Amino acid sequence: MARPWLLPFGLVVLLASVAQAAIVEHTFNVGNLSISQLCQTARIITAVNGQLPGPTIRAREGDTVVVHLVNHSPYNMTLHWHGVFQRGTPWADGPAMVTQCPVKPGANYTYRFNVKGQEGTLWWHAHISFLRATVYGALVIQPRSGANAYPFPSKPQREETIILGEWWNANVYDLERMAYLTGMPAAHADAYTINGKPGDFYNCSGANQTYKFQVHQNERILLRIINAALNTPMFFKVANHSFTVVGADAAYTTPYETDVVVIAPGQTVDALMVAGAAVGRYYVAASPYDSAIPRGPMISKTTGTAILEYVGSAGNQAPVLPPMPAYTDTHTAFRFFSNLTALILPGFPTVPLSVDHHMFVTIGLGVSDCQPDQFFCNKSTTVFSSSMNNASFVLPKSVSMLQAHYRNTPAGVYTRDFPDTPPVIFDYTADASDNATMQYTTKSTKVRTLKYNETMEMVLQNTRLIAKESHPMHLHGFNFFVLAQGFGNYDHATAVNKFNLVNPQERNTIAVPTGGWAVIRFVANNPGMWFMHCHFDAHMDLGLGMVFEVQDGPTAETSVPRPPADLPQC
Repeated sequence: MARPWLLPFGLVVLLASVAQAAIVEHTFNVGNLSISQLCQTARIITAVNGQLPGPTIRAREGDTVVVHLVNHSPYNMTLHWHGVFQRGTPWADGPAMVTQCPVKPGANYTYRFNVKGQEGTLWWHAHISFLRATVYGALVIQPRSGANAYPFPSKPQREETIILGEWWNANVYDLERMAYLTGMPAAHADAYTINGKPGDFYNCSGANQTYKFQVHQNERILLRIINAALNTPMFFKVANHSFTVVGADAAYTTPYETDVVVIAPGQTVDALMVAGAAVGRYYVAASPYDSAIPRGPMISKTTGTAILEYVGSAGNQAPVLPPMPAYTDTHTAFRFFSNLTALILPGFPTVPLSVDHHMFVTIGLGVSDCQPDQFFCNKSTTVFSSSMNNASFVLPKSVSMLQAHYRNTPAGVYTRDFPDTPPVIFDYTADASDNATMQYTTKSTKVRTLKYNETMEMVLQNTRLIAKESHPMHLHGFNFFVLAQGFGNYDHATAVNKFNLVNPQERNTIAVPTGGWAVIRFVANNPGMWFMHCHFDAHMDLGLGMVFEVQDGPTAETSVPRPPADLPQC
């Protein structure tokens, strides 16, 4: 055996790194869970291991995660590891019919992936139908050297995971099917939840309906905040406390002081909080940010709560409620989203300064013709739809897109003609543009093909068609840099002077400003088929998505590997 002191220093570090990596293994049994909530008793939901939220996966940077999915539910199922790059493991990404066929009832599939080069808070969720309403959980990736290696001055003394969600009294699978068959949006949630519980301000709230956690005075806590809601951006506050944001979407940020966190569906925020208030009990509150203009029916104007109680406080003391922003407070939302910047660290990615391709992509709502299987749709009229560059995305039905890509048999599965620009240039955010001609879109399954290692810059432009709204756009397989964002129609001549090319925030999900735009940039260094879509599930179902097809690189390690033996078949 070689003596470590005789080896090159870099090799010693590499060997030590490999030696410390671990395999983190879980079995996820997806099945029925009986739960009492919001005046309902014995309500049956789909959940993992009988928990809501599901199990938290804890790993260290560089570990391999192995999750055995066993589907005991009555529904087809897939799991997506939101924000995990899946380099070398594209078959584990999880979106139904993009990277895999669903796992059928009674079947199983093992997801295997590595979390190399990633630290922070991510999460996992179902990626089929509306089932992620109850099938979700946290994925926490700590630095290899542990909590003391966090790159912020004040190290947390402990951590608390806060998952924001939505609750429906109805069966969410049935809601999704009815929304599709009628071409009408699904109803809004009946409540907002914190760690699966709605809190004190809903009917039939009982002792077990509110999540509670304790703190010691002056304790430093790292809050890992996740928005798992299907359709609702959230304002998040803790009464009489403030935060220092240190991370977003598992990327470190320059410390940012705030008393409110704004978080869109799909996003995560890591925030340090010092328990510096008087000994007592305080509400943790989550209320909706309604970004739509005109206001739509998708927002329940209620508040989900949990309780933070100091050790030594009286258990019957009424908690203090924080003042929440107005539901329509776009100013507060934009201030939070636009003020985050990256913490520049050695060895972490920096924004690429040269660009190989540019895209200008409109995103928003519209209408389309009824599909043949929309049985309750009036065939003489159009139905709600959504699109990117007027292409309304439809998932294939017989084979996954990644299988077709791997076999080089895309015919009948997808086409390689997703447009780089919209088919018509118009006043994207003006009320006058909202007419039947501009709203109309057609269904298709289009991808944008990129060569390995090319750099893409994309302008995401919201439109006024039907409603101006802040769409949270999520890109699978990559992080991207947010160069700039603003309101109105994008104007390159003025916007380029505002580009942050030094320390732009790094994200996997961006809330594009309502009636506005954002510019993102990423390197296509991950071969495979990568879904980009709105993380409002109601909009994704309507077609607000597309796929990047990234070609193989020059080596086996930079190419899509053969599919695993247990990959589900359609």
